[in-house]
Amino acid sequence: MGVWTRRRLLTSAASAVSAAGLAATAAVPARAAAGRPGPGDADIADTLRALPGLRLIEERQDAEPGYRHFVLGLRQPVDHTDPAAGTFEQRLTLLHTAADRPTVLFSTGYHAVLTPRRTEPATLLGANQLQVEHRYFGTSRPAETGYTHLTIRQAADDHHRVVRLFRRVYPGAWLSTGSSKGGMTSVYHRRFHPADVDGTVVYSAPNNVDDREDSACLRFLETVGTAPDREAVKAAQRQMLLHRAELVARYEAWASAAGDTFRIVGSADKAFEIAVLRVLFMFWQRATPADLTAIPGPEATTDELYAWLDNWAGLSLYADTAARRYIPYWYQIGTQLGYGDVPTAHVADLLRHPDGIAARNFVPRDTPMVFDTTAMPDIDRWVRRRGSRMLFVNGAQDPTVAEHFRPGGADSRLLWVPGGNHSVDIANLSPADRTSAEDTLHRWVGQEYFTQTLGT
Repeated sequence: MGVWTRRRLLTSAASAVSAAGLAATAAVPARAAAGRPGPGDADIADTLRALPGLRLIEERQDAEPGYRHFVLGLRQPVDHTDPAAGTFEQRLTLLHTAADRPTVLFSTGYHAVLTPRRTEPATLLGANQLQVEHRYFGTSRPAETGYTHLTIRQAADDHHRVVRLFRRVYPGAWLSTGSSKGGMTSVYHRRFHPADVDGTVVYSAPNNVDDREDSACLRFLETVGTAPDREAVKAAQRQMLLHRAELVARYEAWASAAGDTFRIVGSADKAFEIAVLRVLFMFWQRATPADLTAIPGPEATTDELYAWLDNWAGLSLYADTAARRYIPYWYQIGTQLGYGDVPTAHVADLLRHPDGIAARNFVPRDTPMVFDTTAMPDIDRWVRRRGSRMLFVNGAQDPTVAEHFRPGGADSRLLWVPGGNHSVDIANLSPADRTSAEDTLHRWVGQEYFTQTLGT
């Protein structure tokens, strides 16, 4: 669930364009390929302006051929159970191709991304894509102080209202999708509004059912890869902590030059130690075989240690400029979602802040946090028993999914990419699983559609 890799997660699915996706794009009717209405059709911009509570903020001129890219704002209740609590504007983006094509609801779980990239399901289906910025992230922030209404149910209700509104424009088949925390958000939406979409594709989403039980994550990190490679990462962690004074001084110098501070976490020393502890998880989360040879060895200089730590753990994340943007993430971790643990026995004698990676350290102390122990078990039960038309795609080398969803509902599957890390796609599956997954998506949106449109 590492936030540092979010940019890669949000773009990876869109980058893998399969032959089926190319066929779908090539088959877009001339009307949609031009991104403009045909005779008798309303212009999509005018249609959007007419939707109640929706504001067309901008049409960006950066969409690929056949698409139009809109930035939108939707007026949402702060509390879906209490109209008197007020409203806020939620940021959306829309990649529109044609009203009679399928629509993919894309949950980021974080801030909206304005780069007009289609997710893998949207590419495979030649679909419209509607991206939803998570409440309390980016510009989608209620005016209230604190995060009282930042819950999975409130976010699910946000997505429900989005679907209900946009079905007026796109009455055909809908799928939802997301990666990592965005995938979690898609699952939570389905839990409370299972009929909103015709199917869901979830990539690399953790399922921390019991936040007090982290043995699966710890066991994974003690067995992933080879023993020499695991020991090399642990040895690098010790080296960094043994050179704490030089590395923290360099970290402080960087922050000073950037005009940054460490008020949220507490100090550069604590932020540094957090990064060192998290690097074990974050390295294995996205490492490839080529990265194993670049782990700093015992002769590494402090420059090499610093650069490696920054590359894998993202040192800027723990300074205030970035940390402030991710307060809602850590609030969710510390109140409902939970978080995995990391092995520390090999560095225990060098730690000054052993509880540093706890979510409480990333949220201002004047913000109350009480963990809801019922939230994740409820989600897990629903997925196991009733979660239908859900496709989970995970990487076998990804510690994020050491605790993963196990779908048990009708027409749901869990597929693994052998050797895959946190950035996996349907395109990375074995040929048989890939074909099966793509066929499933086609079936969910209606085989008749594909027979008519793609000639399959």
